[in-house]
Amino acid sequence: MLSNKELGKYLKDVREALGYSTYDVNKLCDISQSYISLMENGKRRPSAIILKKLSSIYHIDYIKLYEKAGFINLAEIEKIDKNITGTDKKITNSAVVLVYGSIPAGTPIELIEDIIDTEEIDADLLRGGKEFFGLKVKGNSMNPEYLDGDTLILVKQDDCESGDDCVVMVNGNSGTFKRVIKDEEKKTIRLQPLNTKLDEKGNPLYEPITYTEEQIEDLPVRILGVVEEIRRKKKKK
Repeated sequence: MLSNKELGKYLKDVREALGYSTYDVNKLCDISQSYISLMENGKRRPSAIILKKLSSIYHIDYIKLYEKAGFINLAEIEKIDKNITGTDKKITNSAVVLVYGSIPAGTPIELIEDIIDTEEIDADLLRGGKEFFGLKVKGNSMNPEYLDGDTLILVKQDDCESGDDCVVMVNGNSGTFKRVIKDEEKKTIRLQPLNTKLDEKGNPLYEPITYTEEQIEDLPVRILGVVEEIRRKKKKK
């Protein structure tokens, strides 16, 4: 089994020998250039689904590629192959989304290095030039609909509909996750937590915050992305 660095170098060597750029690979199999770079630098170990996609465009026997990655048990390989080539279109027609631990102030999503995981989405969601990113939920302000540790799949956009759950940047601080309520008449935005629990004194644990039209422009208040999907792993007992 190759180490992450060894596997990444091998995949990079194959790609370059074929004359492919990371842009070419992205267009051929919907793996983002950021993910390819992380993988080739040994910072991200590719999943079985990613390896199967790469094997098809790199003209490599995917069984040998699985073996290099450590999937060396024949029964395990057959199980993986069955899942990937089965009837579930979402598995066979997928794209990779990078999941971030946080959205730092003032940093474009493309430049954030705090990548903690990846998720796969239906490639059909990318139609129309849509871009997606993932974010881990931290804290309990959006309970019970969203739990600490959930992974959000968000479509990257700078506006939303009233009632959408969004990642929002306020006053240059790190991105916050709240439900956005718009008042078109007053031209205000309210960032609404979903957790309605009270403290010992009967006060809300999490207060909504409303921003005026002037504050939205001056602070500023900016939408970074709107929730498309939520991924939740089963809690271990």
